[in-house]
Amino acid sequence: MTKQIEAVVIGGGYAGVMAANRLTKRADVAVTLINPRAFFVERIRLHQLVGGSDDAVVDYEHVLADGVRLVVDAADRIDADQRMVTLVSGAAVSYDYLVYAVGSGTDEQQVPGLEFAYPLNSLEEAERLRSIVDNVQSVIVVGAGPAGIETAAELAGAGRPVPAGGGRPVTAEERRSVEAGGGRRVTLVCGGELGPYLHASGRRTVAARLEELGVQIVDGPGTAVAAVTRDAVQLADGRELPSELTIWTAGFGVPDLAVRSGLSTDALGRLLTDETLTSVDDERIVAAGDSAAPSGLSFRMGCQSAVQLGPQAAETVLNRIAGKKPADVGVGFAGQCISLGRDSGIFQFAHRNDVAISLHLRGRFGAKVKEMVCKSTVWQLRTEGRHPRVMKWWTKDGKRPRLVRDARVVSRQA
Repeated sequence: MTKQIEAVVIGGGYAGVMAANRLTKRADVAVTLINPRAFFVERIRLHQLVGGSDDAVVDYEHVLADGVRLVVDAADRIDADQRMVTLVSGAAVSYDYLVYAVGSGTDEQQVPGLEFAYPLNSLEEAERLRSIVDNVQSVIVVGAGPAGIETAAELAGAGRPVPAGGGRPVTAEERRSVEAGGGRRVTLVCGGELGPYLHASGRRTVAARLEELGVQIVDGPGTAVAAVTRDAVQLADGRELPSELTIWTAGFGVPDLAVRSGLSTDALGRLLTDETLTSVDDERIVAAGDSAAPSGLSFRMGCQSAVQLGPQAAETVLNRIAGKKPADVGVGFAGQCISLGRDSGIFQFAHRNDVAISLHLRGRFGAKVKEMVCKSTVWQLRTEGRHPRVMKWWTKDGKRPRLVRDARVVSRQA
């Protein structure tokens, strides 16, 4: 009987699920997914969980291939020499190939007093906010990226409730909870420019919608947060904004698992890889998603890159098993979509190299596109689980190879 090849994926987010599903293409590969939760978290819906209009979770049986073994635990250390992952529970999982897809979270070292703010990068953080947000009338949201904008709009609007996760109708209590948001005062502290990714025309659309919802926008020079206290946010220009509740969506950090395991990382802690997503330390370890730093030139963090990097990390593993040369990574972007309350949104179009253009969709149609993107992301995971290697239609950024070459030249000259 042919010996099974053990492939282990650490992290059950968008990249990890796509990688695990793709690996099931080979019958002689036994796939194990290690994740601290027993269900998949729709991270792009966390602001809806806070606002009470979605639960932001999906059963793994809905998105994982039947052949994937789920281990509900967290990885504590990777022993590359022994090809072993030690878990927080004390158990250990051996591997022949490892996909490192641990995702990202809040950078907890950004400013003094951050312990007084409520981060919003995980299910537990969103649930914690959900339990208290209806009891406050004044909220400051720090961070003017998609998460900050969406959270501010969700909490400010008296939006129309939508069905909760899995198609379950909202209850009367949930409906009242969402509608109660209309009287809440919300301030969005940008720390610079509102929606820095957006084209100027898209930024004007977002600003107009936030103002319509009653969100106070604090942007421009001097609006970086210098410190957070129990009841205020202090800005770099000296202003102090009273805050009954501070929600922190600014800046990402990554788990320190790679660092603790003695693997090479970039300054943020992302695993350093070549263009095939293979660790620079060990060809048996590949990375995908927010925790990967291919050639030191990471892609924008988010599900749009994760659902592309996951399958390609798996393909690198499958090619090595087959004795073939792995292909270089190819990722392309379509833009950025942001919900602006329950009835409005924006889809900002971009070049494939992730630079925004003037074209964007807005209003109710923008909201419909945003919801379609959220649903289609889960559909992509499920489709890959049922038919591995079907997902191939992503566009690629043709400019990346030149960026990589230029970076290598600069590195050699340094």
